[in-house]
Order: sequence, then C-alpha cells, then structure tokens
Amino acid sequence: MKQVTVRYFASIREALDCDVERVATDAPTVAALRDELIARGGAHAHALARGRAVRAAIDQVMSDESAPLADSAEVAFFPPVTGG
Repeated sequence: MKQVTVRYFASIREALDCDVERVATDAPTVAALRDELIARGGAHAHALARGRAVRAAIDQVMSDESAPLADSAEVAFFPPVTGG
C-alpha cells in the first residue's frame, strides 16, 4: 500500500470542505484513486463523480487518469479552468 497526498482545488475543495489529505491506497492509477475516493460516498461521490469534468495532476504536472501512481506522489484534483 502506498501513501499519497491528495489536494483539492476550487469547487471540489469547497464541496469537500477539505484542501489536502493523506490517503493510503492500492490504486495503480489516478483513475483508480478517483474511484476509491468516489466509493467513500457523500461529498466525495458527488464532487468527483464520473459525469463531472475533473482534471488531475501528479506532482504538479497535468496527467491523464491512466497515469501510474507512485508512493509519496502528490495528486491534485480540480475542475477545468476557464477564463479570458
């Protein structure tokens, strides 16, 4: 099992009332980690739901959900950013 730091930003942070947490996980990828978090139910299930547009970064690098997770990685979840 690995330990990862999960950071939440913008509307996801607001929905969870949490900006960072340490998570013990066996998830091999970002997608699997997201599914584990969704499985918690409640606010996590709603904020990270599969129908929602959610972006991810690993160690501050934008990543696809198929990206592998390493022990001690920092994973960030945030909504797509728009602006002008």
